[in-house]
Amino acid sequence: MYLGQEYSVFGNWFIIHFTENEGMAFGLQFAGKYGKLILSVFRIFAVGAIGWYLYTLTKQKSSSLLIVSFALIFAGALGNIIDSAFYGLIFNERGFQVASFMPSEGGYAGLLYGKVVDMLYFPIIHGHFPSWFPFWKNEAYLFFSPVFNIADSSITIGVTLMFIYQFWFKKDK
Repeated sequence: MYLGQEYSVFGNWFIIHFTENEGMAFGLQFAGKYGKLILSVFRIFAVGAIGWYLYTLTKQKSSSLLIVSFALIFAGALGNIIDSAFYGLIFNERGFQVASFMPSEGGYAGLLYGKVVDMLYFPIIHGHFPSWFPFWKNEAYLFFSPVFNIADSSITIGVTLMFIYQFWFKKDK
């Protein structure tokens, strides 16, 4: 797919929309030449710590819900690291054309400097704010405009399950 290309899956409710994310969630990024490297190294250390904690939880025979929640967070974070680490090495810069896999001139970025591919887009509600609305009267809005990937979903589900575990199953402690 080329950058910005999309396919409707369920009408205008679910769309496969190809985009690349240079930084963190919602396209946020650290400034400067070394921002991406700092973010990537931080992610690697965080995944290592989460992996160690997950190992500890399994050895302690902790709650299955807690183990699954950390496993989802671990898997999602690792998936985003792999994407960021290698995507720039194996594809060329595409612009608005289809990228080449393993180009002879090399990829568009070095190790840990690649972009993360996001493709899941759920523009659920389109509308306009009413004329009486204080700040954005008559302006168009779109409910749930982020484009994300399966790894992001895994992290979100894992964090949600962890909160469920903390608030519903661990009230005594």
